[in-house]
Amino acid sequence: MTARLEPGTPAPDFSLTDDTGQTVSLSDFRGRKVVVYFYPAAMTPGCTTQACDFSESLESLRGDGYEVVGISKDTPAKLAKFRDRDDLTIRLLSDEDLSVHTAYGAFGEKKLYGKAVQGVIRSTFVIDEDGVLTHAMYNVKATGHVAKLRRDLGIAG
Repeated sequence: MTARLEPGTPAPDFSLTDDTGQTVSLSDFRGRKVVVYFYPAAMTPGCTTQACDFSESLESLRGDGYEVVGISKDTPAKLAKFRDRDDLTIRLLSDEDLSVHTAYGAFGEKKLYGKAVQGVIRSTFVIDEDGVLTHAMYNVKATGHVAKLRRDLGIAG
């Protein structure tokens, strides 16, 4: 079982390639709050719903001081297609070797149609200005998750 992160602990740092081919590191966000979410696969129905919800909420999240990055195992080229197809405004990062997923506890055993399988665990983390986790949410639902997160963070919508 992959270890799960807890609020109050430092967020594992990372450097990943985004959907434009640029390297993005968690440390780039020091001094700002950031929502990091992990999703199973670009261009699938649930992941599209979640990415569109985050994109539609990005301006109000930024208004409250939050940036948003989505991380999946997809290649940067596939992420670029996903961004373009759905007019996504959030940054999408590629973690093809699943090392960052694993560091965050977002890859491991999960139930799929009643069977235990290894896979991406849809998860969301909120990291404060100092790089410390304030929220660690596992097995989140794609639909309605952004609205729930906004309520949890006290962000009007």
